[in-house]
Amino acid sequence: MMYSEMSPLEKQHRFRVALAFALVYVLWGGTYLAMRVAVEHIPPYVMGATRFLIAGSSMLAWCALSGRKVRLTRRDMLRLSMVGVLMLSVANMGVAWSEEYVSSGLAALIVAVVPLWVAIMEAWVFRTRRLSLMGLLGLALGIGGMLVLLWPKISSGTHLGHSELFGAGILVFASMSWALGSILSGRWSLSVDIFTSAAWQMTIAGTVNTVIAFATGGFHKAVWTSHAIWAVVFLVTCGSWIGFTAYIWLLEHVPTPKVATYAYVNPIVAVYFGWLLLHEKVDAFMLAGTIIVISAVVLVNSSKLKNLKSAEKAGAEKPELSRVTGD
Repeated sequence: MMYSEMSPLEKQHRFRVALAFALVYVLWGGTYLAMRVAVEHIPPYVMGATRFLIAGSSMLAWCALSGRKVRLTRRDMLRLSMVGVLMLSVANMGVAWSEEYVSSGLAALIVAVVPLWVAIMEAWVFRTRRLSLMGLLGLALGIGGMLVLLWPKISSGTHLGHSELFGAGILVFASMSWALGSILSGRWSLSVDIFTSAAWQMTIAGTVNTVIAFATGGFHKAVWTSHAIWAVVFLVTCGSWIGFTAYIWLLEHVPTPKVATYAYVNPIVAVYFGWLLLHEKVDAFMLAGTIIVISAVVLVNSSKLKNLKSAEKAGAEKPELSRVTGD
């Protein structure tokens, strides 16, 4: 068997792919830890206002300086406002709010069921796809995984258990909002590219978050400790700038199913960081629930991929790719 050694350009490309995956896996997984630290001192909407106004406006300026179109039509503004609010003012802030009650690792695992919500909405709300037997099995497994994760809270009957269940309820609603925003983002066409659209989504959501923060008196309650400031800095630079840029670069250079593996890895990274740095408890229920939930997401995504391939073979139009703007 004969094979040629990789050229310097091929080695460089492989290194860039590996680096981009590492950035998305680790940095996006670390955002749950950063939000957990931030909300200990800063109300969620104050954190969200600061994070997304800085990240969004600076990215918008970069898009303009790099020659990208940044001016929006009225339809673009309406669509980006709806997606931005669903994903970054409801879903992302819901995650931050929930982390006042639950651990960062548990939050990441509950958010990991977003692909299950996407499958449910596509099949039974928008009716754009049919769930295969594998997909239905994945949904059932996901429900079972959620019950395993939350069983200690359900069975405890204590005030702490009730508070954690309240946080889990917020996360379920936040996951649904993120799934709906992702579907709408994939279905709607825009006159600007994905970098500009993400910048506008963050800027619009940051503005909405600012209004909510002022209305609820959040800025008066904020305590800008060094830990809180560094957590917000991490969220802006590593979550919204570096992580998102690496994600978009991967979408352009690597098959989408491989890029989608971040949905399986981020929760595991989040659980590990929470255990290592915040000493969050990882018990048998957490470990079993992690395996079940990730397996469920793999099953649902695999079934959707098979459906896509079948549609392409039948000559159907390929459905749009749902995209996100980073955690």
